[in-house]
Amino acid sequence: MPTVTVSDKGQVVIPAEIRRRMGITPGCQLNFILEGNALRVEVKRRIQPSRAEEGYGMLVCKRRGERRLSDFDVAQAMRETPDNDSD
Repeated sequence: MPTVTVSDKGQVVIPAEIRRRMGITPGCQLNFILEGNALRVEVKRRIQPSRAEEGYGMLVCKRRGERRLSDFDVAQAMRETPDNDSD
C-alpha cells in the first residue's frame, strides 16, 4: 500500500496507479467518509477529459472587420488598467 505525505495545505497526491484504476482525472469530485479511525474516499463524479477542439466555435467576436494581434498595445492596456498602481 503506497504511503503519501500531507502538504502544509492539507493536500495529498493520489498515486498514479490508483488514479488509473479508479478513473480519477483532473476535475473529478471525491467524497471523504470518516469511519472510526479510517478515512474512505469515494469517487463522487467523474469528469471526462476534454479536448481543445471540442470548444471550437463557442466564442464569437461580434466586432466587424479583421483584427490582428499587432493591433493591440499590451503596455498601453496595462497602463489603463485601474488596479495597476505605481506606488
